[in-house]
Amino acid sequence: MEMEILQAEQAARGRAQTGRGATQKAPTRTQVITRLAGMTKPVQLGAALALLAEYAGASHYLLIRCDLIQDPGLDFVVSSNWPFDLVRTISGVISNDYARSTELEKCMSLLQPNFALFPDEVDLPAETSRQYCTVNFNVGRTRLALMLIYVDGFILSPDRLRDVGLMTAYLRSFAEASVQKGERDCDLTEREIECLYWIAEGKTSDEIAVILGISRNTINNYITSVMRKTATKTRSEAIAYAVRNNLV
Repeated sequence: MEMEILQAEQAARGRAQTGRGATQKAPTRTQVITRLAGMTKPVQLGAALALLAEYAGASHYLLIRCDLIQDPGLDFVVSSNWPFDLVRTISGVISNDYARSTELEKCMSLLQPNFALFPDEVDLPAETSRQYCTVNFNVGRTRLALMLIYVDGFILSPDRLRDVGLMTAYLRSFAEASVQKGERDCDLTEREIECLYWIAEGKTSDEIAVILGISRNTINNYITSVMRKTATKTRSEAIAYAVRNNLV
């Protein structure tokens, strides 16, 4: 994931150099929908997010899995062209903000643009605002957030931001639907995938046993089988594998 962020950052650098002028030539809603239609088979998530960021008037995008942000590392990042050091620096802020939010606040924030300020010590790309925007949305049981950086002085449109949230949710759900076969490619059973989901939700073996109505030892056997089939050594590695392969 770190290499993917670095590669996207390099690609974004050239686009960001266009400065304020880039935000004045954003594509229309119809143009965006037409272009996105050609990015779904297979899903070109990075290119699609760059297009949606441009439509919103943003210079950089960061798509994250909210349910994984408290794990160590950067496995919560789905796709990004933020500078790598910025992602690493801001990850703690993202985690703390999410942990402080109540379930009701998380539900009420869906598709509602939220604005916050980067800490003063954070270094930002040239000419960008110290304010960033977050649009939260769900894809099935998965909570995601699209975080946008934009040029200083540019005013983002709430309507366009909601469009971007909806279209990002569509792309993400389309991507998950297109790789359902992948679940069979790694030979995981439905019950093993179900255990993976609950592990990703932070549940212990005892808690999963209660939820599924089977014994703790059986749960541990399923998890051991998952790690053997996915060539992972820990539960965190198994979760990271499942996220990368859209299994949960």
